[in-house]
Amino acid sequence: MVVTRPELSGTFGMVASTHWLASAAGMRVLEAGGNAFDAAVAAGFTLTVVEPHLNGLGGDAPILGYEAAQDRPFVVCGQGVAPAEATIERYTDLGLTVVPGTGHLAAVVPGAFGAWLDLLARYGTLPLADVLGPAIGYARDGFPLVGAATRTIAAVEELFTEHWPTSAAVYLPHGQVPEAGARFTNADLATTFARLLAAAEAAGPAREAGIEAAGHAFYEGFVAEAVDAFVGSTPLMDSSGTPHTGFLRGADLAAWRATEEPTVAAPFAGHEIHKTAAWGQGPVLLQQLTVLDALGVDELVRAAVRTPTGSRPSVDALVELVHTVVEVADLAFADRDAWYGDVPDVPLTTLLSPAYATQRAALVGPTAAGGLRPGSPDGRTPRYAQALLEARERAERAGTGASSARGSVGLGEPTVSRLGLSPGDTCHVDVVDRWGNRVSATPSGGWLQSSPVVPGLGLSLPTRAQMFWLEAGLPSSLVPGRRPRTTLSPALALRVDGPITGSSGRAGFAFGTPGGDQQDQWTVPFLLRHLLGGLDLQAAIDAPAWHSAHVPGSFDPRTHTPRGLVAESRLGEAVLAGLRERGHAVEDAGPWALGRLSAAGVRDDGLLVAAANPRGRQGYAAGR
Repeated sequence: MVVTRPELSGTFGMVASTHWLASAAGMRVLEAGGNAFDAAVAAGFTLTVVEPHLNGLGGDAPILGYEAAQDRPFVVCGQGVAPAEATIERYTDLGLTVVPGTGHLAAVVPGAFGAWLDLLARYGTLPLADVLGPAIGYARDGFPLVGAATRTIAAVEELFTEHWPTSAAVYLPHGQVPEAGARFTNADLATTFARLLAAAEAAGPAREAGIEAAGHAFYEGFVAEAVDAFVGSTPLMDSSGTPHTGFLRGADLAAWRATEEPTVAAPFAGHEIHKTAAWGQGPVLLQQLTVLDALGVDELVRAAVRTPTGSRPSVDALVELVHTVVEVADLAFADRDAWYGDVPDVPLTTLLSPAYATQRAALVGPTAAGGLRPGSPDGRTPRYAQALLEARERAERAGTGASSARGSVGLGEPTVSRLGLSPGDTCHVDVVDRWGNRVSATPSGGWLQSSPVVPGLGLSLPTRAQMFWLEAGLPSSLVPGRRPRTTLSPALALRVDGPITGSSGRAGFAFGTPGGDQQDQWTVPFLLRHLLGGLDLQAAIDAPAWHSAHVPGSFDPRTHTPRGLVAESRLGEAVLAGLRERGHAVEDAGPWALGRLSAAGVRDDGLLVAAANPRGRQGYAAGR
């Protein structure tokens, strides 16, 4: 098996992310005396500048943290809510049956900035200026624009020039698509950062007062005012084919604040795996792990990862492992779409129980199963949106390859996969410091290709309202003030056997990946290989990945492939052939195409470790 880099190890601090400049920015803050929370904020702000096709200052950011001194994991929710005016009736009155995937009508409250501020104020140690410095510098003075960003801009060039002039002004300098690697600036975004920082400094020397003032400037000041004026009065083209204004208003921003919540956890392989609650899809990873545990996957993983002689694992073992993991994913994601949402009655306790896992494990057969197979936790009857059922019925009639209908450029997540690029339309960052504190964050939204740039601000808005159903009575129905059931899914793994001698907190690691519906699929083989197969973090990340394409898509146009399985060719042609014999519609994604995982944590002996994904040639870990 090819391992592209060493797993980093040291004693001072580690940062791993989807972009080398963000990792460097986070490491700079650690070197300056900041903790993991300070470093994560600096890396997060940097990502909003250097990966504008993957996230933005006006996007979303669910964050998981681990406060080592208190041995306490927590969630900071940076997922904004639906606007007060965004009712189902307002959309259907426009003749719409779905929320458009692009433009003003898809906008929800931008939560990323508030979440980063909350993390900094509660758990950080540095003033806002120290963590904003790298982002301001890159926006003002420039950074090398990665090839994926330039290809994304090229794909939406016509949309910008004909319909979104504010986006054209930022992303088509001199009227042209920038070249890959060219020095790129966003002067308006730099000015926005500078104004937010000026508001913080005007509040006086107290750190917390400055952070609060910056939040006020964003959510009740000049940013909110600009958003209100633009979204409410400037009709622009969206994916419906008709120009619309939107429902997001300054009052929606003023009414919203980031919240801190407990994590949801499940045991696996001597660890607790922590996720957000079911307003995100995170528990679907926990469901998969509980079912795999019920199936006794340990021996199969060891046979598929390593043999006693160190030779290549058997084809049969790999086929059985991939088949089993994919079938379990289909079951768990069927539950996700039936039960998850920002509602109080998600039957999560039952969904994560050993008894339920045993019931679901019994459904895993020797061949690929079709259709949706949700469970009935607590005897409840599952219900899907009618639009989802109709989409799946069309796909089943069309047969294998139904997901090839990509939809319009700029729709959904992962948009870049629709452009023929490496999937993963989001960012990720993991941090650990010398005190054992950890952060896992998956900032996203505010994509340049999906939402027009707000004039004068240099940022776009999140388009996650498209994840709501325009059908009442579902856990993910559109309701004003409700969070969309996001796919963003940061994670923590913490050992269950207590503190490490001479160190703070428990052994374990922060981890995650971009990738929409695939986030909680690509992490499954990573965890199996690391926690059960004995591979280090880097080797587990580098190993061949796969995911189910049978899973219902969360974003417009919600495509899927019946019995679809997407796999990297490095699994081997014999393995792919064996999976086809099991009834899977296998798509060869190429050798290095799936996932953008990173991880950072504390080893059992107290050493700090980190690793990052080589796919796409952007992700790096840094540390010492």
